[in-house]
Amino acid sequence: MNIGIPKEIKAQEHRVSMIPGSIADLVKHGHRVFVETGAGAGSSYSDDHYRAMGAEILPDADAVFSTAEMIVKVKEPQPEEIARLQPHHLLFTYLHLAASKPLTEALIATGCTALAYETLEVNHRLPLLEPMSEIAGRMSSIVGSYHLAKHNGGRGTLLGGVPGVAPGRVVVIGGGTAGVNAARVATGIGADVTILEVDFERMRFLDITMSGTHTVYSSEANLAELLPRVDLVIGAVLVPGAKAPKLITREMLKLMQPGSVFVDIAVDQGGCAETTRPTTHQAPTFVEEDVIHYCVANMPGAYARTATQALNNVTQRWITLLADHGVAGASRIRKEVLGAVNCSGGKLTCPPVGEAHGIPVVDAAAALE
Repeated sequence: MNIGIPKEIKAQEHRVSMIPGSIADLVKHGHRVFVETGAGAGSSYSDDHYRAMGAEILPDADAVFSTAEMIVKVKEPQPEEIARLQPHHLLFTYLHLAASKPLTEALIATGCTALAYETLEVNHRLPLLEPMSEIAGRMSSIVGSYHLAKHNGGRGTLLGGVPGVAPGRVVVIGGGTAGVNAARVATGIGADVTILEVDFERMRFLDITMSGTHTVYSSEANLAELLPRVDLVIGAVLVPGAKAPKLITREMLKLMQPGSVFVDIAVDQGGCAETTRPTTHQAPTFVEEDVIHYCVANMPGAYARTATQALNNVTQRWITLLADHGVAGASRIRKEVLGAVNCSGGKLTCPPVGEAHGIPVVDAAAALE
């Protein structure tokens, strides 16, 4: 199969979908890999690194899309990339379609078969999403702490406190991968950390393993009780493939102290606050109701080399499976592949996305026939 690696063009996105070492593995399997010149530069991989592993370097995205059968990316396709997609293309990337009906409709209209990293589920886990959730979670406590500084418009609270001064308070909404990693870093800084969660078994697990943190059942009443006393709120809510629930209303936000910070990791899926809107690394924050909002839609892109390596660690085996057998063949070997298919042949195949946008959904296996 001809596999294409285009350069990411979303604002401040420096990751690349494959590292040179993984290219060598695909070449050994008899595939040809075409890399757009400069695609790896943001993650400190040169064209020469890719050439040395057997990749062929092409001058621009047009050349990559016109040559490749499978396009492997990091972020959802941008409008100019949508225009290049054809029915014969297999697209493998993060899609987050529930957050955008225009993107969903445009992608369906291409007729391509698009697989989303974030909806590939194995044993009730999302292995292709977890590494980025880990990075975003760890980042959230760091950027939240940074923006609490007075010169950044924050309250001037040091999360770790000092002897004689109480530490800052952090509330993490969601006890999944992102939430746990956010809580770990916040606890490591020395903050007073509370995790809100709805799964009682998960809360028991967190209570045993997350020393120094508190767990509280996630309800509107409990969250509203915590908000007036909190310095940093981290939204780490995930409903696989679906739009994030709006757990924080504007009225609830008004309960927070001026200069407190809200970091919404769920922004890729539409965000978990009524006031959330996507931002970029270049302009990461805005203020609503005197609360600083950090809503960068590609947080791991800030640490592009680490994120690229972590992503490729988990995607490589699935890329190879798809290249070796195609989507239909791969789904017969690993039925989990069908869960990753979001659209095919001009039809939507992901039920949570269909529910979010009111678009009819067909069975993925039927769409692939």
